[in-house]
Amino acid sequence: MGRDRVAFPVVSDLPVPSKRIHVVAGVIRDARGRILLARRTEGRDLAGLWEFPGGKREPGESEDEALARELQEELGIDARIGAPLIAVPQTYPDKHLVLDVRLVDAWQGPARGREGQALAWVPEDRLTRYAMPPADRPVVAALREPAHYVVTPAPGDVDDWDSVLDDIVAAGARRVQLRGGVPGDPSWRRRVEAAATRCRGADVDVLVNGDIDLARALGIGVHLKSVQLAALDARPLAPGLPVAASCHGAADLQHAERLGCDFAVLGHVAETPSHPGVPPLGWEGFAALRAQASLPIYGIGGLGPADLGQARAHGAQGIAGIRAFQIARDRGD
Repeated sequence: MGRDRVAFPVVSDLPVPSKRIHVVAGVIRDARGRILLARRTEGRDLAGLWEFPGGKREPGESEDEALARELQEELGIDARIGAPLIAVPQTYPDKHLVLDVRLVDAWQGPARGREGQALAWVPEDRLTRYAMPPADRPVVAALREPAHYVVTPAPGDVDDWDSVLDDIVAAGARRVQLRGGVPGDPSWRRRVEAAATRCRGADVDVLVNGDIDLARALGIGVHLKSVQLAALDARPLAPGLPVAASCHGAADLQHAERLGCDFAVLGHVAETPSHPGVPPLGWEGFAALRAQASLPIYGIGGLGPADLGQARAHGAQGIAGIRAFQIARDRGD
């Protein structure tokens, strides 16, 4: 049965276990757009939790071959495997798992639990009600939440901040962070209030950088700076208002998860002018940190919209940024 999202204990920042498992799973939709979940049977790790159907990739198999085999064995269906969605690295106390998720384009045969597992066809907007293993939470986010998190430049860095925001929204952004104002400044409050109204009208998630009091007053989300994150011992906004956090390591990510943040931003991933001389994480470093928490995480720093595929291959929800999105906007990309 469906349940509210469960908070799992975060995994401590320990060396990666030597046991490594590559699991392939599929997103299967029926004619009504519902997504198939399977319940883990008694006697297995994380018994009783719901997951996307699939199983372990065997030596010599491609990901597509492994998933097609697993879906035939578990569900009795012949599946045509489609595009990759996300590959989530996740560290558990006894193993390191990569959950490699593909979209299923089509299948033949009625799906049934051939191994005694319960099945559920779930509307996409209800997926978060089902208790899932930690690695599956980013999969749900990849299906439902924006792949790009666009951060506005500071008002003083552009000639017409309001026009820049309008262009960002018009270009199709679905999640925006308003950045660069001074907390408590009446002119910044007026600007944020007007921006929030425009974003809501376009069905865009809007968060303000660092100003918890303003977020509460206007009923919008807040993006916590890493210093703010460290000082908090409880989620600063009510459920339903998004809370995000800037993170720089495993401890930040784990604390963000304990607080109940909805997502995090982690970086810098690549070389960027804003961090001269500071070595970037790189995608392998990003994935190693991503494995320590289960909340959705955007990569930031030297990245742009063209990096989304590589980001998803390393477990990222997507790309966050300022400069690259501004360049793409100016070029009409």
